[in-house]
Amino acid sequence: MPSLHDVATWQPLLRLLRAAHADTLAEPGGHVSGQISPGAWSVPLPYRPPQPGRASLVSDNQDQFDAVGLVVDALKEDGSDGVSFVVEASSTPGGVRLHLIDASSSAEPGIATAHPGTLLLADGALPEPVRRLPDPVPDAVPAESADVELLQRTLRERLPDAVGATEEEIAAAEARLGVPLPPELKALYQVVRGRHEDWDDLRGPYDIIGCELFPLGEVYVADAASRDVLWRFGAMEAVETGPEDSVQQLVGSPGWIVFGDNGGGDRVAVDLTPGPDGHVGQVIIIGHEGNIGAGLVADSLTDMVVHRHFDGRPVPRVERPPLVAHVNHVAIPSIEAAAHPGLEVLSIGVWKKEPVSLAPVFGLPRLRTLSAYPGALADPCEISRLTHLEYLNLPPAEWRVLLDAGAVPTGLLAAGIDAHQQRDNPLHVMALANELLALYGRPPITGITVLEGAAA
Repeated sequence: MPSLHDVATWQPLLRLLRAAHADTLAEPGGHVSGQISPGAWSVPLPYRPPQPGRASLVSDNQDQFDAVGLVVDALKEDGSDGVSFVVEASSTPGGVRLHLIDASSSAEPGIATAHPGTLLLADGALPEPVRRLPDPVPDAVPAESADVELLQRTLRERLPDAVGATEEEIAAAEARLGVPLPPELKALYQVVRGRHEDWDDLRGPYDIIGCELFPLGEVYVADAASRDVLWRFGAMEAVETGPEDSVQQLVGSPGWIVFGDNGGGDRVAVDLTPGPDGHVGQVIIIGHEGNIGAGLVADSLTDMVVHRHFDGRPVPRVERPPLVAHVNHVAIPSIEAAAHPGLEVLSIGVWKKEPVSLAPVFGLPRLRTLSAYPGALADPCEISRLTHLEYLNLPPAEWRVLLDAGAVPTGLLAAGIDAHQQRDNPLHVMALANELLALYGRPPITGITVLEGAAA
């Protein structure tokens, strides 16, 4: 089998790219780029729709699937998680120059793009929401509805054939987790241990318990590390838990003990670190599509299993200045309107007026993230006045201004280069990224393999 770095592996895909982008690849500096991994790919090729009246078939775009498939096979053969690529015209008539870019320890992976992901400017640094631990709530107690005996009795009545976990199995789970099982959760597993082989019909325990129960050996603590939040997302969030909240809106907590799933990928957990209006041992749901927060399911396991409560409780709406402010032509109308002492994240989006000054947010003690759309800032060098920034996301032109002026903030933990997927050449963006990494004494992005081949 041809290897990943053999031009023969790429030639079918190069032919398709050359045909689809003939004008672009004929221009000086013209390029196309993409990313391929064993499970997904982003390749700039036109999609052929199905014939009217029938569903799309693989055969409608078979040549694309076959061409990408050769690269995927080579990735699997090499044990690689993926590769980014840039295609440029070469001096050889009808030929192209292919740049293959390996992953780097100095950057998070890009998402569906060949551009480098977030630059990691400090070893082991994490976004502030990921670092946040739960606040103590010393007055929190179990809900009045929590009743271990009623819960066990009801489960035995509704699941008479259930097999419970032994004391040894429960002790082993607690040792692995590093915390005792909460009383109601322990009572549940004493009645039903959750193994699939114990049931002919898995709907039985689901319908009775209200979720897909994990086997005891798969119960885990949903701390912040379990959520795997990328910098580009985590830095744009803020942890905000008000006195009216029953659940602390964290990325994760050492007190979230996951024991099930709702069948759609959202995790169901017992919460031992509730919000100010919550209860110790309440049941929460942790969404798989979000980066932060969880919702209340029921005040207790008894409340969920016995009384069939699944919708939590209404939370009163409380208006507060936003910790995350989106300034653009349809949301917050100005920097002045966004500024307040608690502001943590400022995102300046599409802006149809004159470029803005950052002066209204100078000196804000909690402003840690700034993201700005191309051309939105009147003077990018004003960024140097924002002394608490941890994450800065800018287009290449704005980064160029800061670098040339020696005005890149010195306290950043991570940086994003907001490049256009096809207009900005990833090789040029990578050179810019390496300048930023050098300022912070970080290893450069390397691992570029150049292949020449015919694409006619």
